Amino acid sequence: MGQLFCCVQVEQSTVAMRERFGRFDKVLEPGLHCMPWIFGSKIGGYLSLRVQKLDVRCETKTKDNVFVTVVASVQYRALLEKSVDAFYKLSNTKEQIQAYVFDVIRAYVPKMNLDAVFEQKNDVAKAVEVELEKAMTNYGFEIVQTLIIDIVPAETVKKAMNEINAAARMRVATQDKAEAEKILQIKRAEAEAESKYLSGLGIARQRQAIVDGLRESVLAFSDNVPGTTAKDVMDMVLVTQYFDTMKEIGASSKSSSVFIPHGPGAVRDVAGQIRDGLLQGHVSETL
Repeated sequence: MGQLFCCVQVEQSTVAMRERFGRFDKVLEPGLHCMPWIFGSKIGGYLSLRVQKLDVRCETKTKDNVFVTVVASVQYRALLEKSVDAFYKLSNTKEQIQAYVFDVIRAYVPKMNLDAVFEQKNDVAKAVEVELEKAMTNYGFEIVQTLIIDIVPAETVKKAMNEINAAARMRVATQDKAEAEKILQIKRAEAEAESKYLSGLGIARQRQAIVDGLRESVLAFSDNVPGTTAKDVMDMVLVTQYFDTMKEIGASSKSSSVFIPHGPGAVRDVAGQIRDGLLQGHVSETL
């Protein structure tokens, strides 16, 4: 309808290429323009000035011989001041950008190991952006930004990487468990040693209390019964202790059978053995 009235409308963020008898005449910016078709004028085409996005999937090999698929996202737009070059110099802009992306990635990634590709993907994106900027500026396009949005190794490589990661985590868990068991055994040994120390300390105090009690008993008995010696008192105390022990053995329901010599002579032998042991201990202490 606009051509009938020799008028044409250009949308916002778009420019139109006016041609006269097949030759470029003028760039028409957004708005309403006169198009005298009777003088050979016509619209050769439209060019969008909006930012466009192109995702490029490129398969390549790393330095350690691992095949990966690198996905690059290129954001670009045509420049208004170079719109003529952008419209007439390239027949297929997307294929041209894709070719440059392939060239840079396949020249850059094979110099890196797989781990380095993941760690330095921003460097790869920067290299692609620099090369694209130099090439596409001549054709009237600006590279707004280039991103590496995905790096996909082969399925077998991903499985192997997961197994390596799982094995490493299992090794760390095993080491932590062994370290915990080691600490537990050390603490258990320290507790047992402390328990034995305290038990020995209690037994030593118990025996000291028995010795002190016997000493007081001997002194009190000697003072109250004239003519008795310390030996007589000790023999009587030992006999008393002997019969108390026999009573406890017989009264206990869980005690095993114990066969010991029993009689006046046996009591005398026990008293002599205990007395000799005490005397030997006293002599060794004085030495």
